Amino acid sequence: MEERLQKLLSAAGICSRRTAETYITAGRVTVNGETASLGQRADPERDDIRLDGKPLAPKEKPVYILLNKPRGCVTTLSDEKGRKTVADLVKDCGARVYPVGRLDLDSEGLLLLTNDGELTQRLLHPRYETPKIYHVWVQGETDTAAERLRQVTNLDGEPIHPAQVRFLGQEDGLCKLSVTIHEGKNRQVRRMCAACSLEVRRLRRVGEHTLSLGRLRSGQWRYLTPPEVRALKEN
Repeated sequence: MEERLQKLLSAAGICSRRTAETYITAGRVTVNGETASLGQRADPERDDIRLDGKPLAPKEKPVYILLNKPRGCVTTLSDEKGRKTVADLVKDCGARVYPVGRLDLDSEGLLLLTNDGELTQRLLHPRYETPKIYHVWVQGETDTAAERLRQVTNLDGEPIHPAQVRFLGQEDGLCKLSVTIHEGKNRQVRRMCAACSLEVRRLRRVGEHTLSLGRLRSGQWRYLTPPEVRALKEN
């Protein structure tokens, strides 16, 4: 089936669609030996598509994985310090998959990994405002913690959308909150808590888009079901 070249390069995991457009404009992409043009379509089953003279790798079967990332594990494919990575945890999944977004070293919970570059771009693009739900255990002046977090609309001079915050109760002497955000700014929930003089003792992502962590144990992963994949793509 014919598709635009920038989509084919993105689907092959080479680059984003926007970067692919720059490659095409620069004359680095060829189809059947001819320099490609922006907007050109091709069929990877029939046409010889190359970038810098190298053929595109055959399109991999898409794989979608939900991981319950434990604390102390880094959201990278390799680590120069020798720490355990999310790639180590899913190495038996049968494909090279990439994390969609990040969870910092001390955070835990739901992390989606896939080799579907198009879906990854969609979920990460600010335009779609993908909701992410966190459970946060904090200490400090907690009586009004939920209300104060709802009022945070600026982080270090950068505007953010107000979060949805619910008080879930007290647990082990800590205040447990549910925080839903629609942006993926670096360490956003931790920075919001710091702005409210709340110390985060535990941070766990329990939902993203249409997915929920459920009862998946820490360090364990599973493949998404076909209905879950469809929901991610349709909503």
